[in-house]
Amino acid sequence: MNIENIEAFVYVNHYGSFNKAAEVLFLSQPSVTARIQTLERELDCKVFDRLGKQIALTEKGKQFLPYAQQIMQTFQKGKLHMQQRKTVPHELRIGATVSVSNYLIPSLLPRLKQRYPEIHIKLTTSSTDDLVNKLLNKEIDLAFVRKVVHPSLISYKFYEDPIKLYVYEGHPFTQKSSVSIEEIGFQPLVFFECGSLDWMRVHRVFDSLDRQPNIEYFVDNSESAKKLVLERAGICFLPGLCVEEEVREEKLFPIDFEEVNGITLQTNLIARNGEHAMFAESLMEIGESLFG
Repeated sequence: MNIENIEAFVYVNHYGSFNKAAEVLFLSQPSVTARIQTLERELDCKVFDRLGKQIALTEKGKQFLPYAQQIMQTFQKGKLHMQQRKTVPHELRIGATVSVSNYLIPSLLPRLKQRYPEIHIKLTTSSTDDLVNKLLNKEIDLAFVRKVVHPSLISYKFYEDPIKLYVYEGHPFTQKSSVSIEEIGFQPLVFFECGSLDWMRVHRVFDSLDRQPNIEYFVDNSESAKKLVLERAGICFLPGLCVEEEVREEKLFPIDFEEVNGITLQTNLIARNGEHAMFAESLMEIGESLFG
């Protein structure tokens, strides 16, 4: 089976268009169509339904998609190892979301610098969407972002940060062995919104209530949310990394709440296909040693 046919299939599915896939792959539209037709002959089934200009995966196409994505990822990893540059660049440009910049980067970068003392590291802090665009435009080399999928990027699962409810010292919940969603809904709440799909699961916890939860503050960064809790303005669901120091100093307290068990904020390390694998693998090794 030709890897180029599988590549065309993955790109057409991602962009929802033969024309757009052709543009990204630097091919003509008939060439992409021919590759898909060849793949369909090899699989002995249709992978796309075509309704005018609209396309959609067939059931067989949906079944084949995860295998195709895995094949492409394995191929890219092999290609990286075979073509990896032997020289170290003068500068490495790393992007990170605000939380990663605040809580992970200070531990990561000095250890990366120990491995590559000759490089200069430039850090850019921004949103996931902006960092993905900067990476695709070659304005940065690597990025720590929320979970994303893009055919031109390779993604490494870097860190999962558990989300829990945190309250301030002396709050009544610290004296209880468990709390209910109804009790939490009556409390003044600070809601930190980071745009992650995982974070939306926290919001949906309150869908079972007959009344709206008492949300008094919406904030877009974890530091502001944390400081509002420290000022006793309310209680808040927060990722664990941002409150490690305050929990250790017994200024904030995690509250066990079954409905949010297993909800985490996932951070991925992403790079352009075929580039900077050496640094990505080093960062993954450093992350494993630091955060397990």
